[in-house]
Amino acid sequence: MSRPSIIAIDGPAASGKTTLARRIADILGYLYFDTGLMYRAVTLIALERGLDISDEPAMSDLAAGLLIDVQRSPGIDRKPSFIYVNGRDVSAHLRTAKVDANVSAVSAIKGVREALTRQQRRVGERGHVVVVGRDIGTVVFPQADLKLYLDASVEERARRRWKDFQNQGHDEAYQNVLEAMRERDRKDSARAVAPLMPASDAILIDTTNVELADLIEQVMSLISDMNEEETPAQEGNKDGA
Repeated sequence: MSRPSIIAIDGPAASGKTTLARRIADILGYLYFDTGLMYRAVTLIALERGLDISDEPAMSDLAAGLLIDVQRSPGIDRKPSFIYVNGRDVSAHLRTAKVDANVSAVSAIKGVREALTRQQRRVGERGHVVVVGRDIGTVVFPQADLKLYLDASVEERARRRWKDFQNQGHDEAYQNVLEAMRERDRKDSARAVAPLMPASDAILIDTTNVELADLIEQVMSLISDMNEEETPAQEGNKDGA
């Protein structure tokens, strides 16, 4: 009984895709791959080298010249996966304030997206991977075996992000988080290159009022159903042999 080789999970910020992907990858023993970390890696290297983030040709050349890889955690670290740039583990440096402030601009550059799409495909083609992003099912892996698109009301997603900030000790007003979320949605959906949108064959899941355990159960049921659908065809091939 086979499992999907590539599971693509797309959706806007705080829709629950990252948490779900980590849990599904853990259950299946798959690689968890957050494609957004590749954009953070390029941003980090650009800042370290003192490059002008607004210089699109330079940023595109940088992205094309880096070898970015993703590896599963060996089980002794709480991180679900590690990001390497030219053999260097940069995982611990991807969530800094400077990277946060510049990664959106970097990810909007066409040449950067094209270069990283190639790198993302190289990682995903190994198989047994749960890939998270905003254009996975539409651009990066349109042939993915299972495509999910998670969404929730912008108010609920802002509440989740605001709660995360509170837990991290950041005193950010909910209204500010809500407005930032709306602006991020607008930019992601309106950008010319790989806009945020569900693939035509993606399964849409509204997570607004769904508990994580129920969401995991729903997705695992979808995977089981896929396996069951394959069985008759496989048996038919055997009968015809």
